Amino acid sequence: MNGRILILTLAFLLFLSLLPFAAGAEEAASTLYVKKVENLPEDFIFGMDVSSVLAEEASGVKYYDFHGKETDLFTLLAACGINTIRVRVWVDPYDDQGRGFGGGNCDTAVAVEIGKRAAAAGQRLIVDFHYSDFWADPGKQMAPRSWKDMEIEEKTEAVYRYTKDCLTQLNEAGVDVCMVQTGNETNGALCGEKTWMNIAFLMDAGARATREVFPDALIALHFANPENADSYRTYAKKMDYYEKNGLIHYDVFATSYYPYWHGTLGNLSRILTEIAETYGKKVMVMETSYAWTEEDTDFSGNTIGSGSGIVRDYPFTVQGQANSIRNITDTVVNRTPSGIGVVYWEGAWITVGTESREKNQVLWEEFGSGWASSHAAVYDPKDAGKYYGGSAVDNQAFFDAQGRPLESLKVFRLMREGNEIEPVPDALEEAEVLCDLNVPLELPETVDAILTDNSRQPVPVAWNLTEEQDRIMHSSGPKQYEITGLADGREARCRVSMVEFNYLQDYSFEEGGSAWVFTDLSKADELYVEEKKTDSLTGSKHAHFWSAAKDSVEFTLEQPVPDLPEGRYRFSVSVMGGDCGETDIYAYVKINGETVARSEQIPITGYNNWNVGVVPEIDPPAGSEVTVGIYVKCSGEGNGAWGKIDDALLNTLP
Repeated sequence: MNGRILILTLAFLLFLSLLPFAAGAEEAASTLYVKKVENLPEDFIFGMDVSSVLAEEASGVKYYDFHGKETDLFTLLAACGINTIRVRVWVDPYDDQGRGFGGGNCDTAVAVEIGKRAAAAGQRLIVDFHYSDFWADPGKQMAPRSWKDMEIEEKTEAVYRYTKDCLTQLNEAGVDVCMVQTGNETNGALCGEKTWMNIAFLMDAGARATREVFPDALIALHFANPENADSYRTYAKKMDYYEKNGLIHYDVFATSYYPYWHGTLGNLSRILTEIAETYGKKVMVMETSYAWTEEDTDFSGNTIGSGSGIVRDYPFTVQGQANSIRNITDTVVNRTPSGIGVVYWEGAWITVGTESREKNQVLWEEFGSGWASSHAAVYDPKDAGKYYGGSAVDNQAFFDAQGRPLESLKVFRLMREGNEIEPVPDALEEAEVLCDLNVPLELPETVDAILTDNSRQPVPVAWNLTEEQDRIMHSSGPKQYEITGLADGREARCRVSMVEFNYLQDYSFEEGGSAWVFTDLSKADELYVEEKKTDSLTGSKHAHFWSAAKDSVEFTLEQPVPDLPEGRYRFSVSVMGGDCGETDIYAYVKINGETVARSEQIPITGYNNWNVGVVPEIDPPAGSEVTVGIYVKCSGEGNGAWGKIDDALLNTLP
């Protein structure tokens, strides 16, 4: 009888010990606006990649619950609705002296330890095999050092044996593996292989090993850049071909989706739905994240911050972070048949210290808690070995610099019930003004306050603009300025672009390019106006070209300029691109149908390296028919010549 009382007493004390966190979770919900996601399945995958956690903890990082009590990260995540943990696995992320490359030093041993801790918290595991010694992504798919000289048959066997060994260790440790990725963001390359046949061999080897160790686990193929829908169609079609021929088998077509770069949720839904319905696959978002602040806390630059030229669908606030995750989830659940989950990437990768970069660097090097250490130079000398440092995503985590959880961490659980409280202002939207140098500057009288439900509400604003500042802006030529002000008790910002008067319509293609005419001279695969802010010089749109076959890029892009006043003019247009081989690219002006002037050759020098072609002077007679344009011809280098055209300007000369 006494023993029974003791057991009941201990159980009651354990129950009481859990109450503070449960209460903390409820309290956190009171200030976070979350609209319920209808039709959310009980088994929907709410995942989080925390591959860096062991290195973080070894560096001294601690995580706390909502009452400020130190806690186990996995227990906290589970209580907040995260039912699945994702871990990346590298073959040998160490140099010959045993010094880690960084990024969590994520080898099999790390995966097993993370898997065990996830299992203890009641969570399942997604195993993300990179089949490399360090980071693998669309631009980097290097073979492990020990595999790099292997022929495809030997490498296929190595992938099989390695996958089976890692999964066997996880199985013996009692880890519940629910899904295995045979590659990470494999956009046309994997483990040093660049032909689809060889890629399929490697994917099949990983799948065979998975079936032997975890026969019920789902096998996922993971790609990136869903904004390029045609590329996704190509990947899915290739995989279907090899699957029909018995070479591969997979269950899940998974995508990365970072709202800054990867297009709209509508586009995401359309392409995933098309793939799911065409090929009978489950689909999911395998990676996503969103910034809650622009601040960098570890003295190592962040991927996303102020002035990073990205799309902001939501403000960089705790609420904005939650809204992003909620709307991605709603898209996968309600707009994408066969959508099974969303995984947040590295939601606990915070700074290892707030005192100095020098002190943090010691920890990054010793424990691998930065994105890369200097020791990675033996494997990746051009990138990791040159630009090694700390976390580039500390401002996208669900914790502050001290390891305290943000309210946005509660969004995963709150999406099931909803917490639709009264919306309140959360941030101010940045205003944008385009002003002719010869016209008085008029700043908006209101700016939009972004409410916690992501709606907008105009509020009056008082700008801090002096007469002297205004004079300088009008006398210093074309240039961008930031004007600050006060609205609703918050600092307001207005980006002012001072420009010369432009006689062209839709000069940066923001209106869709209806004033422009493409003339395809060689059957290019893609000629259209694309919406992608990160690839635009101004705004979020530009003219885009791409074609796979050699010598298939040749076209003109023109705009007629009716009723151009008599005078002297300068025409210019900007271009960037890559894989173009030999090129013949120039801007030109036609008068009455005849080309009268052209620029020097405009080079193509790489991504976001914009080069400007200038026709320095034309003097069309009154009543002339004037047309401006750009001629583009590219031989290509085997990967498909591509480029972007933006900011076409026709300005008067003094």
